[in-house]
Amino acid sequence: MHDQAKGLRHQLANNTNQAKTIAFASGKGGVGKSNIALNFTIELQQRGRSVLLFDLDVGMGNIDILLGNSSKYSIMDFFTNFTPLYGIIELGPKGISYIAGGTNLQELVQFNQERLDEFFIQYHTLANTYDYIIFDLGAGITTTSLSFILAADECFIVTTPEPTSITDAYSVVKQIKLKDHHYPIHVIVNRCQSIKEGKESVQRFKKVVTTFLQTEMLQGSILPDDKTVTSAVMKQTPYVLLSPQAPISKRLKKLVSDFLENNHEMNQTKTSSFIDKIRQFLVVKER
Repeated sequence: MHDQAKGLRHQLANNTNQAKTIAFASGKGGVGKSNIALNFTIELQQRGRSVLLFDLDVGMGNIDILLGNSSKYSIMDFFTNFTPLYGIIELGPKGISYIAGGTNLQELVQFNQERLDEFFIQYHTLANTYDYIIFDLGAGITTTSLSFILAADECFIVTTPEPTSITDAYSVVKQIKLKDHHYPIHVIVNRCQSIKEGKESVQRFKKVVTTFLQTEMLQGSILPDDKTVTSAVMKQTPYVLLSPQAPISKRLKKLVSDFLENNHEMNQTKTSSFIDKIRQFLVVKER
């Protein structure tokens, strides 16, 4: 841990990049959101981008389990034990960095303003270290998770073709758009039995959003129902590493390619925008 922290401090002092922030969310649990966020992170890293993955899935954080790692720290160590953010970062495959999830993200809003200000300061420093910071948020929408989504530069909403999953995903999109009509959202339809089913699901989703919210979605992506995913989870190895040529891995790589192609490599993003936005939500209420 000492060597890891020393290396991270060296990065902090010598890197002036400003991270682009991305939130991964879903309307319901069990749709594969965390697995997609993890493999997305690894694929970005393999393409030469430095990435930090924040596991902020309240009570259900499992990034370290998917990696087969036993994390010593979580985000709550910063707030409860005053451990610096760089001190709770774990290193994963291909050089990715991640922060394990805590047991109750709602506790973030219960600390005094001084502690929150310290979080903002340290986060800003981390954001100068990485190209991308990705938030893996819990299923559904809470006040805190919505705050992180709206403060991020854009969001991926993960769903499946099942009607209940589509309905719950639409509910998340609706709550986001009611707060920020122009907020950029991508939809990922996971576990599709065929390309045709996936395309139809994406088109139906986009049509509903356009009709009832009078707003446009960004690109829709399709990921297949692939047994490789189950095997990867059992072996605690991300599927893009376990089986790079599997259908799910190829589609995930296309998802990342499309994302990079459509994002102008984050040149227009200012890190301070995330901090300024999140300050509006994570404030201490006077008792």
